[in-house]
Amino acid sequence: MIIILILIFLIVALFLSGIRSGKWNLWSKIARIVITISAAAYFTFWFVERSLSQFLENSLAVQVINYLPQPVDFYIIRIQDENGTQKYNSKHVGQIRPEYFRIEYLNMQKSDEFWVVGYIGKDKLVYFSQVAVLNKNEDKIVEVRNYINHSLKLSAVATEKIADLKYDNIKLSIWVTLDLLLIFLNSVLLFRNRK
Repeated sequence: MIIILILIFLIVALFLSGIRSGKWNLWSKIARIVITISAAAYFTFWFVERSLSQFLENSLAVQVINYLPQPVDFYIIRIQDENGTQKYNSKHVGQIRPEYFRIEYLNMQKSDEFWVVGYIGKDKLVYFSQVAVLNKNEDKIVEVRNYINHSLKLSAVATEKIADLKYDNIKLSIWVTLDLLLIFLNSVLLFRNRK
């Protein structure tokens, strides 16, 4: 993963800040500048890319509308068939207030089904439905009007996949936080040395 590789380079740059002897001082400073600027540029691109709309060309727009009397945290799990094996692609739609909606874009080229899962609180599953996609050119509207679970077996699988997604997001946030901290430290050391 590139974020871990950037972390290693930033740690190396931090150690290079201790080199102050003659000819190596210039090369270590150049290496630190290149590493710090490259890492900052990568994360700038990464944050901008994640902030933009996830609209995909030839994608299916899924509108999830919450008609329940309280906010519900929704996830979409796309079922993908590859060579007879099923793969699950989880996506956090977000918490939707009553009478509001969210739109997500799904690439359904190798899929003909997705699941919509809703939680109240951290882990109380209150909504699960399977949505078949018969026409991939027609956008879907999912209206959530009842607390319902269409399949206990599939909702157990969905809960497991969402737990995996949350765990991966926590790991990613830790690595990104460490990277940003090291970018800040390297920038401060470079600026201080120049003064």
